[in-house]
Amino acid sequence: MGKLVVTTFLTLDGVYQGPGGPEEDPRDGFTQGGWSVPYGDEDFGRFVTEVFGRAGAFLLGRRTYDIFAGYWPHVTDPADPIAARLNGLPKYVVSSTLADPRWTGTTVLGGDLAGEVTALRARTDGEVQVHGSGALARSLLDLGLVDTVHLLTFPVVLGAGRRLFPEGTAPTAFRHTGGGVTGAGVSIRTYEVAGRPEYGSY
Repeated sequence: MGKLVVTTFLTLDGVYQGPGGPEEDPRDGFTQGGWSVPYGDEDFGRFVTEVFGRAGAFLLGRRTYDIFAGYWPHVTDPADPIAARLNGLPKYVVSSTLADPRWTGTTVLGGDLAGEVTALRARTDGEVQVHGSGALARSLLDLGLVDTVHLLTFPVVLGAGRRLFPEGTAPTAFRHTGGGVTGAGVSIRTYEVAGRPEYGSY
């Protein structure tokens, strides 16, 4: 049985929107896309490559899927470790409107999210990985389906944009299991989901 692992890029103020480029996600008039790019050093690349190396399948939201599908199928170098995994492994996209995905190896999930993802984890060797896909990641956390979260926090504040954990997110506790800081200052933290928070007083 596979683990469900979420990897997300965040700003210091919790924004996940449009990390990879100005045109990536301009919803709500967002104009600051591409904020992660200046911090993409060797440490960052090494971590991302290691994450992709553990993948058994990919589970993506529709927007992230469209971004990936517009780029990665055209990267045909067999030595590219990320392209090789994305193009060669099963991909699942959650969508109620996508009818005919053209990226080889894609299956559309559009019904019972909890049931379909539970079945996907059960039949996958390795990790079922969610990259980006903030709304999907929140839904999976709310449903109690996420095992591990990699949060890569970049040293920048935007003051606008969609946040990974907005008001109304299900209360969730995490256990820190590893991490470090890249040369460019990106804080990489790995957490295991540990159920609901516990409370006390001082």
